[in-house]
Amino acid sequence: MKVAVLGVTGVVGQTFLKIMAERSFLVSELLPVATERSIGKKVLFNDREWEIINVETALTAKPDVALFSAGADASLELAPRFVEAGCTVIDNSSAWRMHPDVKLIVPEVIGHLLSSEDKLIANPNCSTIQLVMALCSLHKRYGIDRVVVSTYQSVSGTGANATRQYENEKDGTNGVMAYPHPIFANVIPQCDSFEEDGYTNEEIKVVNETRKILGDDSLRITCTAVRVPVPVSHSESVNVTFKNDFTLDEVRSLLSTFPGVVVQDDPASSIYPMPITATGRDEVFVGRIRRDSSHPNSLNMWIVSDNLRKGAATNAVQIAEHIFGKVHA
Repeated sequence: MKVAVLGVTGVVGQTFLKIMAERSFLVSELLPVATERSIGKKVLFNDREWEIINVETALTAKPDVALFSAGADASLELAPRFVEAGCTVIDNSSAWRMHPDVKLIVPEVIGHLLSSEDKLIANPNCSTIQLVMALCSLHKRYGIDRVVVSTYQSVSGTGANATRQYENEKDGTNGVMAYPHPIFANVIPQCDSFEEDGYTNEEIKVVNETRKILGDDSLRITCTAVRVPVPVSHSESVNVTFKNDFTLDEVRSLLSTFPGVVVQDDPASSIYPMPITATGRDEVFVGRIRRDSSHPNSLNMWIVSDNLRKGAATNAVQIAEHIFGKVHA
């Protein structure tokens, strides 16, 4: 297939290329797209150099699928043009996630809703993806009443400038500031911009997207999103209150048998999910599974996943695999 990657020079764009190569995604022609300052430069994919092109050239080539990681404004403008050209667009930005006519997909959770007729599909927020992967089977079994989630998000979730700020501060050098405060040896209780109600856009995304993916607008969810000095992989402390009681053995069984979820839960041996062990992996890791002794039918757990892979690029490529698998079937 002809595959366009918009935002190919960015952190997620580069991860798209890595994931497609690792999964042997069927690419006959790569159409790497970036801003004007990158036109003519080369990217490496499948042991070959491909020249970066502009949007118009990519549209003329009529790609079969386009993976977008170029920001919400670009997606709002360009996604309809690629769809009109007959392309299937999988968008990693927030532009289309809550649109009532656009499906918001985590393949392991609601991949069955996809069809070859879906030409614009939204990739969820990285924090949302790992959360719903852990919640899905538990919600089906016990019914979720309320979720309290606190995120510990890596600097790579903000982009290349944030990673550079972290590295500069670690090395003791001055440079670009992606955050309003230092991030190395610090914790910033702000991910994205604040709204009038005191919540950030990141926190609002987690709430609204989780409800949409799980198909239940009545879910009571609250979120506090925090940036931590970790290069890659987001962590989440999650407290869930269910409508029905549970056993810890069954919870562990439900999680461990859910596709893409790995239970790491042996505290006596200091085994639990950590960013340093999740980075470079596509699974969602869950541990510290225990009852909340302060409230009935409530559970605590710790969730970690690579935000560039399953939280972004891997999930998008899995969507493409799901759709085109159905087409060719």
